[in-house]
This record gives sequence, structure tokens and C-alpha cells, in this order.
Amino acid sequence: MKKVLVTGFAPFDGEQINPSYEAIKSIDPKTLPCELMIMEVPTEFYTSAKNVIDVMHAFDPDVIILVGQAGGRKEISVERVAINIDDASIPDNRGIKPIDHEISVFGQPAYFSTLPIKKLVKVLQDHGFPSGVSNTAGTYVCNHLMYSVLHEIDMNKSSQKIAGFIHVPYTTDQVKDKPHVFALELDTIRKAIELIILTSIH
Repeated sequence: MKKVLVTGFAPFDGEQINPSYEAIKSIDPKTLPCELMIMEVPTEFYTSAKNVIDVMHAFDPDVIILVGQAGGRKEISVERVAINIDDASIPDNRGIKPIDHEISVFGQPAYFSTLPIKKLVKVLQDHGFPSGVSNTAGTYVCNHLMYSVLHEIDMNKSSQKIAGFIHVPYTTDQVKDKPHVFALELDTIRKAIELIILTSIH
């Protein structure tokens, strides 16, 4: 049975919830044919990567699915690539705001997701979820975490591990005062992540 690590972020930038973690924490591990670990990650540049990498070493997952919020997007975004730069428009939850800062002096300029991104999008679309491949994970904590995890796998030559990042939109509860902003029901996001897990382990 494969081991799967799924992470979501804590709320940030004044939000009361973060749909990335709210969705995954309600997944029932018994309904999936894998050994599942769910993890909440602080929305902090350096702590997020350290915490997830520590769990990677302890849990030794086969599949790592990182999930984050991208408020304003109109679909579930399967990220293609993470770049070696931190460039924050707002501080993280620790007040850190790196500008044009290299994530790793030893790393590649970019790392590509090793999840089956086109297959994931097709399966999601076939099941009625709005989704697409995204070619930018931004330059905030989401990109930092995706880059750091893929860099760690590359450095340890753990080629059997696959990892990547999924961005999810706001939930409907988050846009009650933003009537023109796209959102999905939290349960819809949860179901989509479950489908991503199932597709990634087969």
C-alpha cells in the first residue's frame, strides 16, 4: 500500500480559514486505498519547508501532494513548475517578506512537478471539476514549498517519490463579501483532492 502525504496551509492575509487545509482535514483515510497522512503547514516561508521535509524523512511517503489557496482563480490549478525565487508581495505569517531572494544556492533554476499533471486535469474535468494546468505557482510560500520539496527529492535522488502542488480557489464562505469572485464549495474541493490522490497512486 502506497504512502501519501497531503499538506494544506494555515490561514493567512487576514482570512479566517484556508481551504487547502479545511478540505483535506475532512478526508476520511479509510475511504482511500493508501496510507494517508494529512498535515497543516504554517504559511511561513522557511518553517513550511522545514516541517514538511522533516515529515517526509519520518513518514517516507511515495506521493506528496501539496495544496494551497489561490484566491481569485477560477479552477483547481495543477501546477507544472516551481522556480528558485522568493518574491513576496505581502509578509508571511511570521512577518517575513523576501524580495528577489534565491530559495537555494545549490538548487536548479526550477523543478517540474512529478505528478501526472495532464492526467490529473483530464480526470478532474471528466468528473465535472473546473481544472487546468497552471504554469506559475507564484513566488510566495506555495512556490517556496513546492520548490523545496522537489529540491529535497532531487538532492536525495529519491526518484521513486512523486510530488507536486495543487492550487484551489476560495470557498463560498470566503467570498460572502466578494460577490464577483469565483469560489467552490468546500466539499467540492475535498472531493477533487480525493480524486487527485486516487489518480496519483495508480
